[in-house]
Amino acid sequence: MSLITHPGPARARALAVAVPGAVALVLGLWGLDRGTMWRDEAATVMAASRTLPQLWQLLGTIDAVHGLYYLLMHFLLPLYPGEVLLRLPSVCGAAAAASLVAAVGTRLVRPRTGLWAGLLYAVAPFTQYYAQEGRSYALVAAGAAAATLLCVRAVREPSGRAWTAYAAAVALTAWLHEFAILVIPAHAVTLAVTRVPRRVWRGWGGAAAAAAVSLLPLALVTRGQSAQVGWIRRPGRADAEALLRMAAGGHGLLYAATLALIAVAVSRPPARAAKGAPGLVGTALPLALLPPLILLALSQWHPLYAPRYAFFAFAGVPLLVAAGAEALVSRVPRLAPAATAPALAGLGLIAVAFLAQLPLQEHQRSTHARRDDLGSVARMLSAELKPGEPLLYVPKTGRKYAEAYPASVAGTRDVSLLTSGARSGTLYGRDVGAAALRARMACLPRLWVYFDAEAARPGWRSRTAADTAKLDVLRADFRPVRQDRRQSGTVRLYERVGGAAPGCPAVRDAPGNVPESPRKSPYPTLQPMG
Repeated sequence: MSLITHPGPARARALAVAVPGAVALVLGLWGLDRGTMWRDEAATVMAASRTLPQLWQLLGTIDAVHGLYYLLMHFLLPLYPGEVLLRLPSVCGAAAAASLVAAVGTRLVRPRTGLWAGLLYAVAPFTQYYAQEGRSYALVAAGAAAATLLCVRAVREPSGRAWTAYAAAVALTAWLHEFAILVIPAHAVTLAVTRVPRRVWRGWGGAAAAAAVSLLPLALVTRGQSAQVGWIRRPGRADAEALLRMAAGGHGLLYAATLALIAVAVSRPPARAAKGAPGLVGTALPLALLPPLILLALSQWHPLYAPRYAFFAFAGVPLLVAAGAEALVSRVPRLAPAATAPALAGLGLIAVAFLAQLPLQEHQRSTHARRDDLGSVARMLSAELKPGEPLLYVPKTGRKYAEAYPASVAGTRDVSLLTSGARSGTLYGRDVGAAALRARMACLPRLWVYFDAEAARPGWRSRTAADTAKLDVLRADFRPVRQDRRQSGTVRLYERVGGAAPGCPAVRDAPGNVPESPRKSPYPTLQPMG
């Protein structure tokens, strides 16, 4: 029972750290292959499948903020192509973050506190959502937790080596996603409330400055690519409340209990593990609050906030809840530090919290958990289209389905494609101009059109001349004869009114109608199910 009752032996501390990581790993592997991806995961596949020169070209135009992650996936995905390996780094990131959260709680208070915090992090739907996604956010969270642990260690044992490790952790995490640099002000507040001596401030200041300077090249590039987050609106009170509910358990009794325990932790923080060490509340509260608050504040001027960008700060919440529970237990005289009852009761309550949120956990592993269901669209395209048939994407972003599941459109001819994404240094390729598009479509007696989810809605208006030309020609010269609809889009068959235009050659020989061949996917298992 030493694992959950007393700081005692090293074995107890090691198990307190290892158990949450194992739980997070098991939960992350549960339902990992959903049989579908969503658009951001498709972007990962599209970027990671490029050659290194093509990836470098792509990052010069878009998505430089994810460049290090794409580089990692470039080398990983070919090892065992498929959705499991696409998401496995995120699963490992979530497991590492759970262990690191537990390590912070164990170091600053006692093993049972760390165990509670790590398990709360591991079973949280907020954690598992990003553990089940082929993007960088779980890895960023692990990096932020590692930087926090290195910071509290360096406060107790300041040395050049300790601060070098801290600077490296912050820099690497920020290169995975630049908003992770916001751990620096959170750690500054921790040092301030701990009242560390000047030599600690000097060591931390040098490390933080080195990490920030290392990020400048990425920041300069991403500043020029800020248009890619132009879809983000200015956040308001509802966005802040939604983030709080995601972090604190949603609604009802669990939400109220989480906030109550955080309030206890703030008003009656548990004793520090050692003199001069940071307090658990002084470490966790700035981490939980400052990064999202800074993002929300900056987004009033230039909208940049999305919940996933602030996910790395969530590590502070389970630490605060565990601190509140520890504060309550330690103030009951009968419940001595070595007593097993409170530790076991804490584990039982965590299990109850997990079971209460089990329906949400199951939903997150379903095909309806994300904004898109690319798998169902790929299966629809595979069933409807035959090799050699012309296909038009409205808008061109619909090509993400072809890139993520190339077998679904194998052999079809992309009517409007001028240059592929790989050759043009873009995600979705470049379309021909409006005049060239009309010339290509003039010789088609029939064609398939894939409308992305937004484009299929009544009243949708395109923002590009190429898409406007596509719609104008369809309305003037074609009529729809059949369609198939899914949650994420619609494929519709059109026939030319009156047949092919006079003087046109056979469709297969029509000039300009056959763009460059689509790439051969190095991921043969990323295909629609039968």
